[in-house]
Amino acid sequence: MSFTYDITTDRGKVRFLATDTNASAPILDDDEIDACLVFEYGVKRAAALVLEVIASSETLIAKKMELLDLKIDGPAVAVDLRKSAAKLREQADMDDDALGLGFDVIEMPSTEFAQTERILKQYQRGLI
Repeated sequence: MSFTYDITTDRGKVRFLATDTNASAPILDDDEIDACLVFEYGVKRAAALVLEVIASSETLIAKKMELLDLKIDGPAVAVDLRKSAAKLREQADMDDDALGLGFDVIEMPSTEFAQTERILKQYQRGLI
């Protein structure tokens, strides 16, 4: 299992955002982080995917258990990880909007009648 943590690389940034920075006990190896970078566009979205993968593992492995004074609540940890992933995705969407990387639908009327109808509907919506 290979592990590298260099904050100047995309892999390192994903590890930082997903808090997988401990070389002695890594959660994911480099190939898995790289796969998340391929599956998702951008570092924040890849980190969100990593958190979702960790949350799924937490739910599968660490069930809710109580033994004497020891309490383990894997599903609660998974919920927190998924909330963090949602925040990262939201930030990535806002970053895209700020950079103009989102997309808009542009209506192209093909006739003069359609153009007049489009203008009338925009006026009714209060857009003009």
